[in-house]
Amino acid sequence: MSMFEDIPVDVGIIYEGERIRGREMQVELGGPREEFKFELVQAKELDEIEDGKIEIIGPDLPDIPVGTNVPFGMIIYVGGEEIEKDLEGVIERRLHEYVNFIEGFMHLNQRYDIQMRLSQKSYQKGFNTFKIFGEVLFRLYKSEMPFIEKMQIIFYTDPAKVAELYPEAMNIYEARDARARGMSDDEVDVFYGCSLCQSFAPTHLCVITPQRYANCGAISWFDGRATAKVDPKGPVFEIPKGALLDEVTGEYEQVNQVIKEKSLGEIERVQLYTGFGYPHTSCGCFEGCAFYIPEVDAYGVVHRNYKGQTVNGLDFVTISDLTAGGRQVDGFHGLSIEYMRSPKFMQADGGWDRVVWMPEDILERIKEYMPEEIISKIATENRVTSLDELKDWLKDKQHPIVERWTEEPEAEVSAQAEVQQMVQPQMPMGGYTVPTLELPASALPVQGLPSGLNIKIILKNAKITAEKLIIKAEKE
Repeated sequence: MSMFEDIPVDVGIIYEGERIRGREMQVELGGPREEFKFELVQAKELDEIEDGKIEIIGPDLPDIPVGTNVPFGMIIYVGGEEIEKDLEGVIERRLHEYVNFIEGFMHLNQRYDIQMRLSQKSYQKGFNTFKIFGEVLFRLYKSEMPFIEKMQIIFYTDPAKVAELYPEAMNIYEARDARARGMSDDEVDVFYGCSLCQSFAPTHLCVITPQRYANCGAISWFDGRATAKVDPKGPVFEIPKGALLDEVTGEYEQVNQVIKEKSLGEIERVQLYTGFGYPHTSCGCFEGCAFYIPEVDAYGVVHRNYKGQTVNGLDFVTISDLTAGGRQVDGFHGLSIEYMRSPKFMQADGGWDRVVWMPEDILERIKEYMPEEIISKIATENRVTSLDELKDWLKDKQHPIVERWTEEPEAEVSAQAEVQQMVQPQMPMGGYTVPTLELPASALPVQGLPSGLNIKIILKNAKITAEKLIIKAEKE
């Protein structure tokens, strides 16, 4: 049953997780094809807000051709006695939940990565103006977050205006992120959990610490503290750290208990600073992914807006499919860009000494937080285009990873690490498309082949359906 009888489409929690395919969409707002897009919440004084006002700067929905995508910006002004600047990011992140309550409206990602689609079916039912969109948001926010006393929304679809405001939005995001830098996870008694994305990934829960942002990049430890205070029954809540089980991997007793409870027993342990063993789960809204490259025993990092192929031939979509869904996948690790600025970044795996490739634009964004000596040793898409070139680059630059190689890197990687990376018991949907995979002979002995023969098994465009596949390596 719809929450609002006067709205032409249903609005309710049952529509969370609804997917709008390209052939079904009326319009796409933002998305990977558009360089400029953002959603922004700004706190203002009550006398600065015209409550209930909705503005549209640019074409409204009827003026946008069917099936097209457009640059998109949205600014929401909020005011109230209890509202503080720390709440902006959390109120902003709630858009992911509330937009997905709308029948035929899909919201993915956050901040400058947003992708929204309206279905043709909902448009034809009468959801045909941003005025209705704004009205739904007013009602949801004020009913779910009563501390918001006044609210005003501006929608931007004029490409020039979106491009003009985009840098300003990026500066605001950066200022928020900078607040928690310098704090340590050791200095606080509580972390925060966020379950906003469980409609898409039921076994996923973000653990937010001063040194590990939410994977989406939108919620800091300060944001978590502020929202847990004013909305104690909401999706962001305190997690007492409990006993420290492992300082290097970042494992805490109470965090494990909460994760197990919130995932209904599917995830029993989480280690915050590693991509192997019991890595932090991912939903699908992460800003980027760290992915293991067996051939060099190291990590690459790719972000959502990267359009090309990574150094091992995979694109972001393929890597994100391997990472998402609330699973723990060895060697695939969803993360925020801000986490890459943290001293705890992948510390159990070697930190920056274990990273060998990333897109040039991300390197430029975070290099002031990286060890100075490693910056010139990390390859980008402008420096190498293949794994062979990557190996030569790492040797030539004397990257620290080379010291880990005793033979050719393929022969050094453990069978367990490679197999766990590629095969997981929870396969999304019925069939699972596997990218090109390679196994060294040491990882998968084949009966009848001469000993010492170096072979590779390559699966191209294979589809595998299985409840579980176990491959065990046996010592001679």
